Amino acid sequence: MDANRREFLKSATAATALSQGRVLGANDRIRIGGMGVGGRARYLIEQLLRLGAAELVAVSDVYEPRRAEIRQKLAPGAREYLDYRQLLEQKDIDAVVIGSPDHWHVPMTIDAIRAGKDVYVEKPVSHTIEEGEQLSKAAAGSDRIIQIGYQQRSWEHFQLAREVVASGKLGKITLVLASWYQNYPRWMAGQPRVDRAKVDWKRFLGSAPDQPFDELRFLRWRWFWDFGGGHLTDLYSHWIDVIHWLMGVDTPLSVEAMGQSFELKQFECPDTMSASYLYPGGWMSVYTGTIVGHLEGGNIILRGTKAMMKLNRDGFAVYPEGIVPAEATRLPDPEIAVRSMGDGTVAHVKNFADCVRSRKKPNAPVEVGVPAARAAHLGNLALRKGARITV
Repeated sequence: MDANRREFLKSATAATALSQGRVLGANDRIRIGGMGVGGRARYLIEQLLRLGAAELVAVSDVYEPRRAEIRQKLAPGAREYLDYRQLLEQKDIDAVVIGSPDHWHVPMTIDAIRAGKDVYVEKPVSHTIEEGEQLSKAAAGSDRIIQIGYQQRSWEHFQLAREVVASGKLGKITLVLASWYQNYPRWMAGQPRVDRAKVDWKRFLGSAPDQPFDELRFLRWRWFWDFGGGHLTDLYSHWIDVIHWLMGVDTPLSVEAMGQSFELKQFECPDTMSASYLYPGGWMSVYTGTIVGHLEGGNIILRGTKAMMKLNRDGFAVYPEGIVPAEATRLPDPEIAVRSMGDGTVAHVKNFADCVRSRKKPNAPVEVGVPAARAAHLGNLALRKGARITV
């Protein structure tokens, strides 16, 4: 730990008692700071502001144009910081929204906890299994509200799908298929340029090994091991959290994975991969994905002895067994069909704001965020070792 961070933690610990003493009333707006204010963080903050739940008072980011853009669009009077620790020192901030690269999630969240701030942090909550354990300890020793960006837990049709699974409607579930498809070649065709002179690359690197500035790594950090974890942390992490939630189990027995970059060879993480997870209770989850074509987007399919459920962000449907002939390729008419209403992110940030006021546990606390991230990390360990990982 560097000397500046040690000094910050000392002063932050002293300030915690003061900030914890303030209880928000039902009509109070939450004064928030944005830390790592790229596109996702801007969207989260915008939703909080639209709900009338919050006021943006400060932003921090290693890239000056991002700080300027969010202030211009959302809060011209907000203060601007290069170092997020200076933002956390401000006593008029109640909560922070963290949208940084993955390798900064745990350091920023722990620093925010120690500074007495509530936290909305994007998924995956950790960059390594060890970091997740550190965060669990820090969160358990505080009374801070910490919401992880698994918005499906606040999305009404996902909540209803969970009730259907819990009712036994699907029978014994032995196989959960998860998939996610995106089209990076198309997206990257119009990739913006970065003004190198306005990036603090050293701060961006943080705990990552020292390396020369690379525009692709700066913009597409999710696909480089120093900063993200590819498919499993960026995409499957959402689905494995839902699967854990629906199935009532959050720790696999063993994991296997394979993958390779066939098209996007400039990425370290594979563009195409699969991973298999064996769980206690007699079931398994299998993920497949590619980022070279986006048709079908992301889906979860739960196969049971009585019925099959197809679940995604558009809604879900339940298809009964025994209606169409065996091995027919068509599906029967669904017994249950539910369409999504709106964007679950809006409900998720509202849940966060409500919990900041009420001090109730949010829908996606650290206790569920850490196991979801751990499952993703286990898959990446199996992928990189080329061997089965037994937990």
